[in-house]
Amino acid sequence: MCWLCNAQAFLSPATGKASAHAPWAPRRAFLLAAGSAAAAPALAQVDVGRASSLRRLVPAEALEQAAQKEYGELMAQARAKGALAGDQHPQLRRLRGIAQQLIPHTAPWNDRARGWRWEVNLIGSPQVNAFCMPGGKIAFFSGILDQLKLSDHEVAMIMGHEMAHALREHARERIAKTQATGLGLSLAASLFGLGQLGDVGAQIGTQLLSLKYSRDDETEADLVGLEVAARGAYDPAASVSLWNKMMAASRRQGGSSFLSSHPSGPERIRQLQANIPRVQGLYQQARRGQPAGAPPPSPRHDTPVGRAIGAR
Repeated sequence: MCWLCNAQAFLSPATGKASAHAPWAPRRAFLLAAGSAAAAPALAQVDVGRASSLRRLVPAEALEQAAQKEYGELMAQARAKGALAGDQHPQLRRLRGIAQQLIPHTAPWNDRARGWRWEVNLIGSPQVNAFCMPGGKIAFFSGILDQLKLSDHEVAMIMGHEMAHALREHARERIAKTQATGLGLSLAASLFGLGQLGDVGAQIGTQLLSLKYSRDDETEADLVGLEVAARGAYDPAASVSLWNKMMAASRRQGGSSFLSSHPSGPERIRQLQANIPRVQGLYQQARRGQPAGAPPPSPRHDTPVGRAIGAR
């Protein structure tokens, strides 16, 4: 995944600055505190099994620290090129509002998420892409919002999916499997000390954004994201409309970074459709008390998460 190449295409070749018609301004990152304002929800309605124990070969703290460093560098590069959205950018405010609805429902999937310093940023680039690094570091590219004309419910499905990769620690698992195979280490040997695997978090460089998840990882992320979004009052049916849009975009564009790593197709849609009834009640419960057809509530500034808006 090379977001920088696409971001550079967005910049003026003559000046190296963002084009004048795009309202991007260099600003400091926005932090969302991962508070536990909402009580832990009932048992999961989707079935994705247990997370792989192999991920324990890579210390979570080391990987999250590496992700924070890499994310900070990416945002600094985008800011330097005038491609990082300012705090008042309407699309960024929209993304942060959606994140605020989802974050309280993440901890039951991974208790570490209670302590994550969630960040949400928007990069001005035609790239159709989004990601969430370990530790809750989220970025969307403007192309995925503009080209697919996504509703808030569809954005929530993408965000929930990307959050789910972090919650299920897919990057940690992928790195552990790759490193263990390459080093010829056994699980038994790891009991006496992690050795090179223990240092992997500090050595991964830019590997986090180039990791390729397995089909099982993608299915897990679809289903966990579906449930997280439903609990956040976003319509699970939007998962189907989202992937229909993805399929159409894939035919038009001949692929993109997001579509190449998140292959769309009828089988993916069928799996989502089969699980929508399982989370429909959660969505209806979350919507209870809101007028029919109303969007999820706007972010509040008097909640633990809301008070972090604008905090530095």
